[in-house]
Amino acid sequence: MDGPLASSRSGPIVAVLAFTGTVAAIMQTVVMPLLDQLTTLLHTSSSAATWVVTSTLLAAAVCTPVTGRLGDLHGKKPMLLVCCTPLLIGSVICALSSSVLPMVVGRSLQGMGMGVVPLGISLLRDVLPREKLSSAIALVSASMGIGGGLGLPISAAVAQYFSWRVLFWGSAVLVALILVLIFVIVPSTAVDSDEGGFDLPGALVLGAGLVCVLLAVSDGADWGWASGKTLGTLIGGVVLLLGWGWWELRQHHPLVDLRVTARPTVLLTNLASILVGFGMYAQMLILPELMELPKATGYGLGQSMLAMGCWMAPSGLMMMVASPFGGRLSARRGPKLTLIVGATIIACGYGLSQACMGAPWALMLAACVTNVGTGYAYGSMPALIMSSVPHSETASANSFNTLMRSLGTSICSAVVGVVLAQLTTNFGGFPLPSMTGFRVGMLIGCAVAVGAALVATAIPFNPTRGGAAQLPGQAQPQSAGAPSQA
Repeated sequence: MDGPLASSRSGPIVAVLAFTGTVAAIMQTVVMPLLDQLTTLLHTSSSAATWVVTSTLLAAAVCTPVTGRLGDLHGKKPMLLVCCTPLLIGSVICALSSSVLPMVVGRSLQGMGMGVVPLGISLLRDVLPREKLSSAIALVSASMGIGGGLGLPISAAVAQYFSWRVLFWGSAVLVALILVLIFVIVPSTAVDSDEGGFDLPGALVLGAGLVCVLLAVSDGADWGWASGKTLGTLIGGVVLLLGWGWWELRQHHPLVDLRVTARPTVLLTNLASILVGFGMYAQMLILPELMELPKATGYGLGQSMLAMGCWMAPSGLMMMVASPFGGRLSARRGPKLTLIVGATIIACGYGLSQACMGAPWALMLAACVTNVGTGYAYGSMPALIMSSVPHSETASANSFNTLMRSLGTSICSAVVGVVLAQLTTNFGGFPLPSMTGFRVGMLIGCAVAVGAALVATAIPFNPTRGGAAQLPGQAQPQSAGAPSQA
């Protein structure tokens, strides 16, 4: 594949890649309706059952940068197929599991396949005509949020009316379909044969550092934030990541070119991605719990899991609706403006939520506003990244950006967990998150989104004809294409 496809052929490719990202995201939320039942279903303890969720997060964090680099070296389509393979195998293992160990193994394999979205975005740069690129990037990038929004009601309905194993058998069928679609519809792209080898030591050290940091962040509340276990794991992870950075700066062909990530556009976009990931996730943690609390508390809305999922589903659809409009704004005025607008809309959604906590439909409205902003922001970040990195590092840079979003959601989970655990009320002898806790959590989400907008305003702006920023697919700046030297 030596150049962009004809415009008429781009639609099926975008549809397949967006569908792939949506299914991958659904797999991240597929166990949410089962969390209260996992101890019984798998005959295990509550602490062991949490690994069904944590293992997916850790595997995704470790493998996403690796698959991105391998995509640059060996081609995006082959790596898309490779990533779908553990998704398929993991789904089958989970469907057959009757104890916690195979379930954790299956969920880890599912996490290994989460690199499909940055790979798909990077492939778009190679095969789509310029006029189609911005909207396509926005849709595929937003597919992770779309899948997260749709996954909860779908999973809740299946878990309530069918066996929980159907969730994983259904996932396996969808991934098998995706494998066929990618093989048949997605074209292969040229690979630069002069890109050097794979940095295995860098991959191992980065993986170990990420596991330590994310483990401390995700389990710190259970271990105790001031405990030696939490602090030791966190400090160990930071030391490993600093050592990884030292190593990468001395490699001719690093796993992640830190000189490229230090460029102002890339650095600030990645920082904004952490904040947007935080802002996107806070409502996903707070609103379902508020909806499901009993009405007898005086502020809970008394919704079932299925009803809550149905109230939340439109917000996922709004992300799908908003992403093409964000792509058009990026094409006309540049992705920097789209990111600023998206982060501002997220903040407005959180602000609106303060007046909407008394009814499910009102919370649905606030969630829809927030996810419109997320759709705009998620679509703009890959465009900003790809406008500032060499073509040969597209997949690696996008994968690192995806990792930054995931880091934001992990930090959000820890922060919101602490807020809801500290601001409680007594209900029937049991502590429950208070309305004050919910409001403070949403205000934190609002403040973080405002911070993302402020960071976005500092991103360097490259004006071209018509005022649009330099977009992927347009001529790259000469400095971006220069090979890095260790």
